[in-house]
Amino acid sequence: MIERIIDISDNPAHLHVRNGLLVIDREGEDAATVPLSEVAAVVVAHPRVSFTQSAVSGLAEAGSCLITCDSRYLPAAMMLPMQAHFMQTERLAVQLRASRPTCKRLWQQIVRAKITAQGRLLEALLGSDAGLPALAKRVRSGDPENVEAQASRRYWPRLFADATFRRDRDAGDQNRHLNYGYAVLRALTSRAICAVGLHPSIGIHHHNRYNPFCLADDLMEPFRPVVDRSVAKWLEGHDASEPLDKEAKAALIGTLMGRLSAGGESRTLFDVLGRTASSLVAVLARERKALFLPEV
Repeated sequence: MIERIIDISDNPAHLHVRNGLLVIDREGEDAATVPLSEVAAVVVAHPRVSFTQSAVSGLAEAGSCLITCDSRYLPAAMMLPMQAHFMQTERLAVQLRASRPTCKRLWQQIVRAKITAQGRLLEALLGSDAGLPALAKRVRSGDPENVEAQASRRYWPRLFADATFRRDRDAGDQNRHLNYGYAVLRALTSRAICAVGLHPSIGIHHHNRYNPFCLADDLMEPFRPVVDRSVAKWLEGHDASEPLDKEAKAALIGTLMGRLSAGGESRTLFDVLGRTASSLVAVLARERKALFLPEV
Protein backbone atom coordinates (compact mmCIF):
# COMPACT_ATOMS: atom_id res chain seq x y z
CA MET A 1 0.00 0.00 0.00
CA ILE A 2 1.21 3.50 -0.89
CA GLU A 3 0.91 5.77 2.15
CA ARG A 4 1.13 9.52 1.78
CA ILE A 5 1.67 12.52 4.04
CA ILE A 6 -0.18 15.53 2.67
CA ASP A 7 0.93 19.01 3.80
CA ILE A 8 -1.37 21.97 3.08
CA SER A 9 0.46 25.14 4.05
CA ASP A 10 0.83 27.45 1.06
CA ASN A 11 -2.66 27.97 -0.37
CA PRO A 12 -6.29 28.02 0.78
CA ALA A 13 -8.03 24.70 0.16
CA HIS A 14 -11.29 22.84 0.64
CA LEU A 15 -11.26 19.12 1.41
CA HIS A 16 -14.15 16.79 0.68
CA VAL A 17 -14.76 13.18 -0.35
CA ARG A 18 -15.99 11.75 -3.64
CA ASN A 19 -16.20 8.04 -4.46
CA GLY A 20 -13.67 7.01 -1.83
CA LEU A 21 -11.24 9.75 -2.83
CA LEU A 22 -10.05 12.68 -0.76
CA VAL A 23 -10.53 15.70 -3.00
CA ILE A 24 -8.39 18.80 -2.41
CA ASP A 25 -9.72 21.90 -4.15
CA ARG A 26 -7.24 24.80 -4.32
CA GLU A 27 -7.95 28.28 -5.62
CA GLY A 28 -6.78 28.66 -9.21
CA GLU A 29 -5.64 25.03 -9.52
CA ASP A 30 -7.10 21.74 -10.68
CA ALA A 31 -8.48 19.57 -7.90
CA ALA A 32 -6.10 16.92 -6.54
CA THR A 33 -7.45 13.51 -5.55
CA VAL A 34 -5.96 10.79 -3.37
CA PRO A 35 -7.58 7.49 -2.34
CA LEU A 36 -8.48 7.72 1.35
CA SER A 37 -6.87 4.32 1.87
CA GLU A 38 -3.49 5.75 0.83
CA VAL A 39 -3.48 8.74 3.22
CA ALA A 40 -1.37 8.28 6.33
CA ALA A 41 -1.63 11.87 7.55
CA VAL A 42 -2.89 15.29 6.51
CA VAL A 43 -0.99 18.29 7.95
CA VAL A 44 -2.95 21.56 7.72
CA ALA A 45 -1.06 24.81 8.30
CA HIS A 46 -2.83 27.39 6.13
CA PRO A 47 -5.50 29.37 8.04
CA ARG A 48 -8.01 29.18 5.17
CA VAL A 49 -8.59 25.44 4.89
CA SER A 50 -12.07 23.97 5.27
CA PHE A 51 -13.34 20.40 5.54
CA THR A 52 -16.62 18.64 5.04
CA GLN A 53 -17.75 16.20 7.68
CA SER A 54 -17.34 13.42 5.14
CA ALA A 55 -13.66 14.34 4.75
CA VAL A 56 -13.00 14.27 8.50
CA SER A 57 -14.93 11.03 9.08
CA GLY A 58 -13.51 9.46 5.92
CA LEU A 59 -9.97 10.07 7.08
CA ALA A 60 -10.78 8.58 10.49
CA GLU A 61 -12.45 5.51 8.99
CA ALA A 62 -9.45 4.98 6.73
CA GLY A 63 -7.12 5.03 9.75
CA SER A 64 -5.53 8.37 8.86
CA CYS A 65 -4.56 11.16 11.25
CA LEU A 66 -5.34 14.85 10.77
CA ILE A 67 -2.83 17.38 12.16
CA THR A 68 -3.60 21.08 12.53
CA CYS A 69 -0.93 23.75 12.97
CA ASP A 70 -0.80 27.00 14.92
CA SER A 71 0.12 30.52 13.75
CA ARG A 72 3.81 29.56 13.82
CA TYR A 73 3.07 26.69 11.40
CA LEU A 74 3.93 24.14 14.09
CA PRO A 75 1.59 21.19 14.80
CA ALA A 76 -0.85 22.07 17.59
CA ALA A 77 -3.40 19.24 17.63
CA MET A 78 -4.30 15.99 15.91
CA MET A 79 -7.27 13.74 15.30
CA LEU A 80 -6.73 9.99 15.47
CA PRO A 81 -8.92 6.99 14.60
CA MET A 82 -10.10 5.45 17.87
CA GLN A 83 -11.95 2.38 16.55
CA ALA A 84 -9.27 0.94 14.35
CA HIS A 85 -9.16 -2.56 15.87
CA PHE A 86 -11.96 -5.03 16.62
CA MET A 87 -10.28 -6.15 19.91
CA GLN A 88 -9.71 -2.62 21.21
CA THR A 89 -11.50 -3.09 24.56
CA GLU A 90 -9.61 -6.30 25.36
CA ARG A 91 -6.28 -4.79 24.41
CA LEU A 92 -6.91 -1.65 26.43
CA ALA A 93 -7.49 -3.89 29.47
CA VAL A 94 -4.17 -5.66 28.84
CA GLN A 95 -2.46 -2.29 28.45
CA LEU A 96 -3.85 -1.02 31.75
CA ARG A 97 -2.71 -4.18 33.57
CA ALA A 98 0.91 -3.89 32.42
CA SER A 99 3.20 -4.47 35.39
CA ARG A 100 5.82 -1.97 36.48
CA PRO A 101 8.73 -4.41 35.90
CA THR A 102 7.49 -5.05 32.35
CA CYS A 103 7.28 -1.33 31.63
CA LYS A 104 10.76 -0.75 33.01
CA ARG A 105 12.23 -3.51 30.83
CA LEU A 106 10.47 -2.08 27.79
CA TRP A 107 11.84 1.39 28.54
CA GLN A 108 15.33 -0.07 28.88
CA GLN A 109 15.03 -1.55 25.40
CA ILE A 110 13.65 1.68 23.93
CA VAL A 111 16.42 3.85 25.40
CA ARG A 112 19.12 1.43 24.29
CA ALA A 113 17.72 1.44 20.75
CA LYS A 114 17.51 5.24 20.71
CA ILE A 115 21.08 5.79 21.89
CA THR A 116 22.39 3.15 19.50
CA ALA A 117 20.57 4.84 16.62
CA GLN A 118 22.02 8.20 17.63
CA GLY A 119 25.49 6.66 17.58
CA ARG A 120 24.89 5.18 14.13
CA LEU A 121 23.81 8.58 12.84
CA LEU A 122 26.91 10.32 14.19
CA GLU A 123 29.08 7.59 12.69
CA ALA A 124 27.37 7.96 9.31
CA LEU A 125 27.60 11.75 9.21
CA LEU A 126 30.81 12.46 11.11
CA GLY A 127 32.80 9.23 11.14
CA SER A 128 32.63 8.80 14.94
CA ASP A 129 29.85 7.43 17.14
CA ALA A 130 31.03 9.43 20.21
CA GLY A 131 30.97 6.25 22.29
CA LEU A 132 27.16 6.12 22.25
CA PRO A 133 26.81 2.38 21.45
CA ALA A 134 28.99 1.60 24.48
CA LEU A 135 26.91 4.01 26.55
CA ALA A 136 23.73 2.25 25.41
CA LYS A 137 24.93 -1.00 26.98
CA ARG A 138 24.96 0.71 30.39
CA VAL A 139 21.20 1.33 30.34
CA ARG A 140 19.54 -0.75 33.06
CA SER A 141 15.89 -1.58 33.58
CA GLY A 142 13.96 1.69 33.79
CA ASP A 143 17.16 3.68 33.07
CA PRO A 144 17.58 4.77 36.73
CA GLU A 145 20.89 6.51 35.97
CA ASN A 146 19.26 8.54 33.15
CA VAL A 147 21.80 7.38 30.58
CA GLU A 148 19.43 8.79 27.95
CA ALA A 149 20.24 12.34 29.14
CA GLN A 150 23.97 11.57 29.28
CA ALA A 151 23.82 10.44 25.66
CA SER A 152 21.95 13.60 24.65
CA ARG A 153 24.70 15.79 26.07
CA ARG A 154 27.18 14.04 23.77
CA TYR A 155 24.86 13.77 20.80
CA TRP A 156 23.39 17.21 20.10
CA PRO A 157 26.59 19.32 20.14
CA ARG A 158 28.26 16.88 17.77
CA LEU A 159 25.29 16.46 15.44
CA PHE A 160 25.04 20.21 14.78
CA ALA A 161 28.72 21.06 15.38
CA ASP A 162 27.65 23.54 18.04
CA ALA A 163 28.81 23.13 21.63
CA THR A 164 26.07 25.51 22.82
CA PHE A 165 23.14 23.76 21.11
CA ARG A 166 20.32 22.64 23.39
CA ARG A 167 17.05 20.94 22.57
CA ASP A 168 14.53 23.74 23.20
CA ARG A 169 11.04 23.69 21.69
CA ASP A 170 10.78 27.48 21.81
CA ALA A 171 14.14 28.32 20.25
CA GLY A 172 14.20 30.08 16.88
CA ASP A 173 16.83 27.85 15.31
CA GLN A 174 16.80 24.30 13.93
CA ASN A 175 14.68 23.33 16.93
CA ARG A 176 11.69 24.50 14.86
CA HIS A 177 12.49 21.91 12.21
CA LEU A 178 12.92 19.23 14.85
CA ASN A 179 9.57 20.23 16.39
CA TYR A 180 7.78 19.83 13.07
CA GLY A 181 9.39 16.52 12.18
CA TYR A 182 8.82 15.06 15.64
CA ALA A 183 5.17 16.16 15.60
CA VAL A 184 4.53 14.31 12.36
CA LEU A 185 6.45 11.27 13.65
CA ARG A 186 4.37 11.42 16.84
CA ALA A 187 1.16 11.41 14.82
CA LEU A 188 2.28 8.44 12.72
CA THR A 189 3.28 6.55 15.88
CA SER A 190 -0.08 7.33 17.48
CA ARG A 191 -1.80 6.09 14.34
CA ALA A 192 0.08 2.79 14.52
CA ILE A 193 -0.79 2.43 18.22
CA CYS A 194 -4.50 2.99 17.59
CA ALA A 195 -4.45 0.55 14.67
CA VAL A 196 -3.50 -2.34 16.99
CA GLY A 197 -6.14 -1.48 19.58
CA LEU A 198 -3.98 0.29 22.16
CA HIS A 199 -4.46 3.82 23.49
CA PRO A 200 -1.73 6.43 22.88
CA SER A 201 -2.23 8.15 26.25
CA ILE A 202 -1.32 5.12 28.43
CA GLY A 203 2.45 5.19 28.48
CA ILE A 204 5.27 2.84 29.39
CA HIS A 205 7.55 5.55 30.81
CA HIS A 206 5.90 8.91 30.10
CA HIS A 207 3.02 9.56 32.51
CA ASN A 208 2.32 13.30 32.34
CA ARG A 209 -1.34 13.70 33.25
CA TYR A 210 -1.67 16.52 30.69
CA ASN A 211 -0.11 14.55 27.82
CA PRO A 212 -2.62 12.54 25.74
CA PHE A 213 0.15 10.85 23.74
CA CYS A 214 2.40 9.29 26.40
CA LEU A 215 2.70 5.91 24.69
CA ALA A 216 3.42 7.55 21.33
CA ASP A 217 6.19 9.56 22.97
CA ASP A 218 7.61 6.30 24.33
CA LEU A 219 7.56 4.27 21.12
CA MET A 220 8.80 7.05 18.83
CA GLU A 221 12.07 7.55 20.74
CA PRO A 222 14.23 5.12 18.70
CA PHE A 223 12.93 6.72 15.48
CA ARG A 224 13.78 10.33 16.33
CA PRO A 225 17.21 10.07 14.63
CA VAL A 226 15.33 9.71 11.32
CA VAL A 227 14.15 13.31 11.79
CA ASP A 228 17.50 14.40 13.24
CA ARG A 229 19.33 13.22 10.13
CA SER A 230 16.98 15.16 7.87
CA VAL A 231 17.51 18.38 9.84
CA ALA A 232 21.30 17.91 9.93
CA LYS A 233 21.41 17.36 6.17
CA TRP A 234 19.15 20.38 5.63
CA LEU A 235 21.56 22.59 7.56
CA GLU A 236 24.38 21.66 5.20
CA GLY A 237 22.86 24.05 2.66
CA HIS A 238 20.74 26.37 4.79
CA ASP A 239 20.99 28.60 7.85
CA ALA A 240 19.27 27.55 11.09
CA SER A 241 17.47 30.91 11.25
CA GLU A 242 15.71 30.40 7.90
CA PRO A 243 11.93 29.99 8.05
CA LEU A 244 10.23 26.62 8.26
CA ASP A 245 8.89 26.95 4.72
CA LYS A 246 7.43 24.59 2.14
CA GLU A 247 10.85 23.39 1.00
CA ALA A 248 11.98 22.62 4.55
CA LYS A 249 8.77 20.76 5.35
CA ALA A 250 9.01 18.78 2.12
CA ALA A 251 12.51 17.64 3.11
CA LEU A 252 11.30 16.50 6.53
CA ILE A 253 8.25 14.70 5.16
CA GLY A 254 10.36 13.14 2.41
CA THR A 255 12.60 11.62 5.06
CA LEU A 256 9.64 10.14 6.90
CA MET A 257 8.46 8.62 3.62
CA GLY A 258 11.81 6.83 3.25
CA ARG A 259 12.69 3.25 4.08
CA LEU A 260 14.41 1.62 7.06
CA SER A 261 16.37 -1.58 7.48
CA ALA A 262 14.25 -4.11 9.37
CA GLY A 263 15.42 -7.68 9.79
CA GLY A 264 17.50 -7.50 6.64
CA GLU A 265 14.59 -6.07 4.67
CA SER A 266 13.88 -2.56 3.42
CA ARG A 267 10.56 -1.35 4.86
CA THR A 268 8.64 1.89 5.08
CA LEU A 269 8.45 3.78 8.36
CA PHE A 270 4.68 3.15 8.39
CA ASP A 271 5.22 -0.60 8.23
CA VAL A 272 7.96 -0.57 10.87
CA LEU A 273 5.88 1.50 13.30
CA GLY A 274 3.00 -0.91 12.79
CA ARG A 275 5.20 -3.91 13.55
CA THR A 276 6.63 -2.17 16.62
CA ALA A 277 3.13 -1.46 17.94
CA SER A 278 2.05 -5.05 17.25
CA SER A 279 5.09 -6.36 19.10
CA LEU A 280 4.12 -4.22 22.10
CA VAL A 281 0.74 -5.92 22.16
CA ALA A 282 2.49 -9.30 22.16
CA VAL A 283 4.80 -8.27 25.02
CA LEU A 284 1.89 -7.00 27.12
CA ALA A 285 0.02 -10.26 26.42
CA ARG A 286 3.16 -12.20 27.48
CA GLU A 287 3.52 -13.74 24.02
CA ARG A 288 7.02 -12.34 23.48
CA LYS A 289 9.69 -10.71 25.64
CA ALA A 290 11.00 -7.83 23.55
CA LEU A 291 9.78 -5.11 21.21
CA PHE A 292 10.42 -5.17 17.50
CA LEU A 293 12.86 -2.28 17.07
CA PRO A 294 14.76 -2.39 13.78
CA GLU A 295 18.06 -0.81 12.95
CA VAL A 296 17.47 2.89 12.28
